[in-house]
Amino acid sequence: MARHGRVGGDVFLLGILYAALGAFTFALNNVAMRRGVVTGSVLQGMALTVPFGGLTFLVIAIAFGELGQIAMYPAAAVAWLAGQGIVHFVFGRYCNYKSNQLMGVNLSAPVVQLQVVVAMVWAVLTLHEIFTVLQLAGSVLMLGGSFVTQRNAGGRRKIPGANTKPAFRPQIVSGYLFALGAALGYGTSPLMAREAFLAAPGLGTAAGGCIAYASATLCFALILFKPGAFRDISSTSRENLPWFLSGAVTVAVSQAFVYASLAAAPLIVVTPILQLSLVFRLGLSQWINREHEVMNIAVIVGAFAAVLGSLLVALPSDMLAGWLELPPTLSDFLRYRLAGG
Repeated sequence: MARHGRVGGDVFLLGILYAALGAFTFALNNVAMRRGVVTGSVLQGMALTVPFGGLTFLVIAIAFGELGQIAMYPAAAVAWLAGQGIVHFVFGRYCNYKSNQLMGVNLSAPVVQLQVVVAMVWAVLTLHEIFTVLQLAGSVLMLGGSFVTQRNAGGRRKIPGANTKPAFRPQIVSGYLFALGAALGYGTSPLMAREAFLAAPGLGTAAGGCIAYASATLCFALILFKPGAFRDISSTSRENLPWFLSGAVTVAVSQAFVYASLAAAPLIVVTPILQLSLVFRLGLSQWINREHEVMNIAVIVGAFAAVLGSLLVALPSDMLAGWLELPPTLSDFLRYRLAGG
């Protein structure tokens, strides 16, 4: 796993690679969990993914010799990681899986991508990272993309090869609300993880993941006291179990990559790259969950608008101006700082 005391050129590029791998494995997780919650419940999926994620990080920490570093994390870093575990692995994950259940991955994913906007606001307010006109344009494009996907969500206009009629009726309003909750949780948690790693330079990210998952597991265990919760979880069918287990594996691997990327590269660069998972999800959902998704032109346009917006957020204004050979006036306008710095 990556160490995070110094961010040089090679380490920075490694952080970008980790973020891309995290995006792909997170897309696999969403598609697998979508199939599971078609006939199963969100609590059933959470009961496997949260504790299993903790066990996975424990194995990774042992394999990389980081187990002893858990006790070396300072109190401030432990507090940040514990909070991050609850916000991301419990609140954000529940909202994400619930929105997937209510309206499918293709419709919920672009809304969840608004986590980039949330993360950017936090990064500017707390880490004093720069926010320019170019990044504002990217944010607006992402917001527009999330709304475009909801247009004709249950319509019959399909892309070639897709079903002529959706196999399910998406619940747009409730699904949208849960997707926004996921965006809030997922957009806040990277900042908390970044703060934790900055407070504990030189310590392994796998050890930090153990702390976060331990906190999330303890928090989720409280849900078992809710009447009917244990009965719901224990009634998981054999048909859904493989999907939930594969979701547990992929989400743990994805989070390992995310932690490593956050330790090696700035938050405002890592977060937009992670949004490439939206493109991966579109392809994987058509391959695995064709019968349980809405796929039309609006979904395609909205998804790629959200991804383009993410890239505009990530690209430095000077770099984009150089690539496109923009006039000085336009270049100065795009790099104009609205906040941060």
